Amino acid sequence: MQKWTMFVLVCIAGALCVGLLLFNLPAKEEETAGNEPPAVSIPDTPVDAQAAEEVFKSNCVACHGDQLQGGMGPNLTAVGSSMDKESIYTQIVQGGNGMPGFEGKLTDEEIANLAKWLAAKK
Repeated sequence: MQKWTMFVLVCIAGALCVGLLLFNLPAKEEETAGNEPPAVSIPDTPVDAQAAEEVFKSNCVACHGDQLQGGMGPNLTAVGSSMDKESIYTQIVQGGNGMPGFEGKLTDEEIANLAKWLAAKK
């Protein structure tokens, strides 16, 4: 009986460790008055849809699905109706709520183009 109890506890601990590694819980943010993130300004240049789709396929499909339908990450088919391109840009750069940040993994131009492409999804 003790072997089974120990086996169950080890399995639970292992599952918890795997979950923490996979979902990379965000660090606790300190609340400070007036400490708002700097405003992001994305230029109004035309969206390169093909380049945005390639970036999405290379980095986002695993969590958001090949049709933006969601899965482990949220559905993005109409993300432009609830978020503007600046908010989407910030989310991609910083991550949060289980999403990794892509600052340093993607160029600013790739992130801006992807944010504009997603913002057009309404």
